[in-house]
Amino acid sequence: MRPKDGETSAHTARLRRHQPHWPQARWPSPTDATAVRNFLDDFLPRWQEAGLDPALPDHPDVAALLACVGGNSPYLADLILRAPTDFATLLREGPDAFAEATLAAVEALPPTVDRDSLCAAMRHAKSRVALTCALADIGRFWPLETVTQTLSRLAEVTLDAAVRHLLRAAHDAGRLSLRDPGRPTWKSGYVVLAMGKLGARELNFSSDIDLVVLFDAELHDDPDTARQMFIRLTGDLVRLMETHDANGYVFRTDLRLRPDPSATPLAVSLPAAIAYYESLGQTWERAAMTKARPVAGNLTLGREFLRAIHPFIWRRHLDFALIDDIHAMKAKIDRHRKPGRTGLAAMPDTTLLDPDAGMEWLLGHNVKLGEGGIREIEFVAQAMQLVWGGRTPSLRDRTTLGALRTLTRSGHMPREDAQVLARAYRLLREVEHRVQMRADQQTHDLPTTVERFDALAIFLGYASGGDFALDLLPQMRAARRIFEHHFSSPTRATAAEEADLDLGADDLPARLGELGFPDTDCVAAASIMEHWAGNSRRALRSERAHALLRGLLPALLKSFMARRDPLACLRHFDTLLSRQRAGVQLLSLLERNPSLLERIAAIFDASPFLASHLADTPSALEGLLEVQEEEDEDISSAPALAPRQVQLLADEKPDLETLVMRLRPVVRAEEFRLSVARLEGRVDEDTAAHDRTAMADAVMSVLLDCVFETHRTRYGHVKGGGMAVAALGKAGSREMMAGSDLDLMLVFDHPEDVMQSTPAQESGKSLSVSQYYLRLSHAFIAALTAPDAEGPLYPVDMRLRPSGAAGPVAVPLSAFRRYHAEDSWTWERMALTRARFITQVGERGTRTRLKKTWLTDLDAALALRSDSPPEKLRADAAAMRHRLARDLPPSSPWDIKRREGGLMEVEFIAQTLQLVAGTAKARSPVTAQAFHLLAREKVISRDDAQVLITADEYWRSLQSVLRLLCGPTPPTDPAQDLPPATLDLLCRSMNVSGIDVLATDVTQLAETVRVLFVRLIGSVEPDS
Repeated sequence: MRPKDGETSAHTARLRRHQPHWPQARWPSPTDATAVRNFLDDFLPRWQEAGLDPALPDHPDVAALLACVGGNSPYLADLILRAPTDFATLLREGPDAFAEATLAAVEALPPTVDRDSLCAAMRHAKSRVALTCALADIGRFWPLETVTQTLSRLAEVTLDAAVRHLLRAAHDAGRLSLRDPGRPTWKSGYVVLAMGKLGARELNFSSDIDLVVLFDAELHDDPDTARQMFIRLTGDLVRLMETHDANGYVFRTDLRLRPDPSATPLAVSLPAAIAYYESLGQTWERAAMTKARPVAGNLTLGREFLRAIHPFIWRRHLDFALIDDIHAMKAKIDRHRKPGRTGLAAMPDTTLLDPDAGMEWLLGHNVKLGEGGIREIEFVAQAMQLVWGGRTPSLRDRTTLGALRTLTRSGHMPREDAQVLARAYRLLREVEHRVQMRADQQTHDLPTTVERFDALAIFLGYASGGDFALDLLPQMRAARRIFEHHFSSPTRATAAEEADLDLGADDLPARLGELGFPDTDCVAAASIMEHWAGNSRRALRSERAHALLRGLLPALLKSFMARRDPLACLRHFDTLLSRQRAGVQLLSLLERNPSLLERIAAIFDASPFLASHLADTPSALEGLLEVQEEEDEDISSAPALAPRQVQLLADEKPDLETLVMRLRPVVRAEEFRLSVARLEGRVDEDTAAHDRTAMADAVMSVLLDCVFETHRTRYGHVKGGGMAVAALGKAGSREMMAGSDLDLMLVFDHPEDVMQSTPAQESGKSLSVSQYYLRLSHAFIAALTAPDAEGPLYPVDMRLRPSGAAGPVAVPLSAFRRYHAEDSWTWERMALTRARFITQVGERGTRTRLKKTWLTDLDAALALRSDSPPEKLRADAAAMRHRLARDLPPSSPWDIKRREGGLMEVEFIAQTLQLVAGTAKARSPVTAQAFHLLAREKVISRDDAQVLITADEYWRSLQSVLRLLCGPTPPTDPAQDLPPATLDLLCRSMNVSGIDVLATDVTQLAETVRVLFVRLIGSVEPDS
C-alpha cells in the first residue's frame, strides 16, 4: 500500500504533529519473519477496507511497530486485525488520550444499559486498553506505574459499570430495593473490595483480579431477599467479567481471598467478615488486607469495613506469632526453588558472567514465584510493612515501589537495598508483561528452550538471550540475597522432631525411601509432607491435630505405598487435608477406622476425578462415612434414605435459604455415596441412576413447595391456577449419572377469566398471571442453582422449552399445546418423549387437574401428526444426527455419547420410533422400557429391541464409569491416558480382562448400533 503522489509529505507532517504522543522509538525487532508477512497480508486489506490513511502503514515508525507486533505477539496482532480503526485512532491520538477516552466511555454507561451492550462495551474497552498498554510498554512511552495503573483503572471502571447495572437490574426486576435507582450504588448494601495487584493498582498485562465481595443486607427493606440477591448478583458479576464471547473477556476473577472461602458463599455479610477477621484471621490474610481497596458498589461501606478491621491489619505491637508466621511464609516461598541446582543467592560470579550458563539457569524459571522473583520482592516490602506499619502509618502504601520508598525514608530499609529491589522489580515486571503479551496467558515462566528464550530477549529489546541473562540474573541474585538477609530462618525445634518421622528434617526424603516409598518420588513426597510440619494447613493449627497426624503417619504411608501410585495418593490426601476447616475430626475418624483409610486410598489411587471431587467438596465426606457404615449391609435398602432425609428437612418448615443450605450436604453426600458404590461394584448402573434421579426429584419437590409458600405470601395466589415441573433428558428418563444437569420445562395453567393474582392481604402486591408464574419460575430455578463454595445444588438447562432460550422460562399450558400442534420441530418432539411429570404447586383441586391436563397435552404433542408422516420423522432424525456429527463430533472413540453408533444413536432410535408409533402404548421416558413397548406394538422386532436394550445399558454403564474415573472429558486413549490402577478398575467395572478386549467390544457394539440406526431410521450421510 503506497501513498499517492504528494501524500507522503502531508502524512509525515500529520504524524509529526502527534510526536508528543508517540515519540520516535526503536521498536524491538520481530522474531518470526513468516508471522510478520502473514500479519501484514491480513492487515493491509483490512486497513484499506476501513478507508484509513493509505500512507500510514508505510511510515518507518509505524512499519517498525507493525513488524514488532506481528513478529512477536499473536495476541496483539489479533487485536489490531480485529479493529484497524481503533488502531488508527490510537496512532493518531496517542496512548494517553486514547486510553482516557476508552475508560470514559465505560464510565458513561448508564446502569439501565442492556446486558449485551454492557458486555460488548466492557470487552471492547479491554481490547483497546490492552493494546494501548502493550504498545506504550513496548515502546517505553509509559513507565511501569502508568501501565499497571491504566490496566487497574480498566478493571475498576468495568467492575463499577457491571455492579451498577446488576443492582439496577435487580431493582427493576423487583428483587432488590434501592434508595436511588438512578444511582444504584448510593447507600446500597453491596461493595466490591479489590485485593492483590488490583488493590495496589499494579495489575500486570494478563492478570486476574482478586476480589472480596461484602454486603450489609440490613440496609435494604427485605434483608432476607437482599442477602440471597447479593450472593446471586456476585455470581452474575463474575460471569460478566470472565465469560469469553466473540469479543473476548474482561478479566479472570478470583474470589478465594474472602473469609474462609471453602465454607462461605461468594459474597459475605459484613458482620460475618468482621467477626472472622477479629477471631480467626491469619497473618497471610493480614498481608492481603494491606492492599484492600473498595472499587465498586457502596465505596463508603467498604471504607467503613476496612476501618472496622484496621486493628486486625495494623497491630501496634510486634508479637512473636507474627515473626513465626513470617518465617513460615518465607519457607513457603523457598519451596519454589528448583531442586538439584545451585541456589540463586550462592551463585558464583563466574556463572553471572557466562551468558550461556546464565541462560541455562534461567530456562523455565518462574519470574513471579521463583528465587529472586517478583513475589520475594513484594514479600520483603509487605512483611516489613506488617512488622512496622502498626506504629508508623506512613508505611501503609499499597504499592510495592511506594512501600520500598517509605521504608527507606523511615529508616527501616537501607537505601541501597530499596534501590536494588526497585530496579529488579521493574525489570521483572517488564519481563512478566512480555511473556504474557505473546498469547494473553497468565503465565510467569520464562521459555524452556534457548530459541524461545532468544526470541523473548529480542522482544525485550536485547540483542540476544545471553545479553538478557547478563542483565537479569545479577539483579535477581541481588534481590534474593536481600530477601534472605531480611528473613533468614533461625533453627528451632518442632514437635515433629520427637516423632519417628520428622516432617521438618532435611533427610526426610531419605527416611521415606527407607520406609519403602518409591525412590523416584521421595523428594516430591517430602515437599508435600513439609507442609504438615508447621501451621500452613488450617486443619493442623492445633497440637491435637498434629499429634493425631503423627500417630496416623505409619498407617497412612503404608496404605499409600500399597497402591499403584503412592505419590498421587499422598497429593490427594494433602489436598483433602488442606480443604478441612479443622483436622481433628477427620484425623480422629481415620484413627478409629483404619478400613476407612483404606477406602480413601483406593479412591485416591483409582479415580483422580473422585479424589478431586472429595477434596473440592468437603460435604461429600458424609457420603463416604455413610458408605463405611453400610459396608456390610444390603445396599438395596439404602436408596430411599436420602429422599426421606430431604423430606424430613422440608417438614421442619425452614426458610428457603436455610433449606437450600441444609440440602447441599445431603445432595453431595448422596452423590458421592452412589459414585463410590458404583465403582466398588455394590450397585449397578440402573440402580445408581434411579437413586440419583429420585434424589433430584425429592429436592425439586420440596424446593418448589418452599419457594411457592414464600411467593404466595408476597404476591397472593392465582385462583384456579397452578404450575408444573417436568423433567426431560436423563432426569426425565431416570438415567442421571454423575454430573448430569436437570433439563426442565415449567408450565402453568389458569382459568381464562383470571388475569391477576389475588393478594394475600389488603396491602399485598398483585401481579398479572404471566408475571406471577414467571417470578415463581425464576425463584425456583435460582434456588436450584444458587452456588456456594462447592457449586449449586444442580445445574439446570431450560433450552428444551418451547422457543428454546429465547422463550419465557415458564409457558402457559395452552401455549405449549398450540406450539406442539403447529410449530414444534421434530427434534423438540423427540426430546418430549423423555418428558416426565415431577411436581406441581397450586390450589388443592388444581393440582390433580394440572397433572391430568399436562399428561393429556403431552400425549397430543407426541401423537403422529399429519404434517409429519413416518418417513419425514425418520428423515428429520437422520438429518439431525448428521448435523450433530458434523458440528459436535466426538472427541475420541471413547466419547460414548457422540461417537458413531454410540448412546446418542440408541436414544435417537427410541425417540424417533415412539413418534412414528404415535400411540401412548409404545411410549416410556425410560429408553430400555420404550424398546420393550415398541417391540410389543410391533414397531420393531423383538431381536432388534433386545440388541438396543443391551446397547443402551452397556453405553450408559461405560459412560458412567468413564465419567467417574476421568471426569466430564473422556480419555483419548485409555491405555495411554489412564494410570494403571484406573485402567484396571475400568476393565473390572466392565467385566473384561483388559483394555484391548474392551476396545474391541466397544467397536463391535458401535458397528451394530450404526447398522440398526441406518436400517430403522436412515442414512446419516448429507444426502439423507
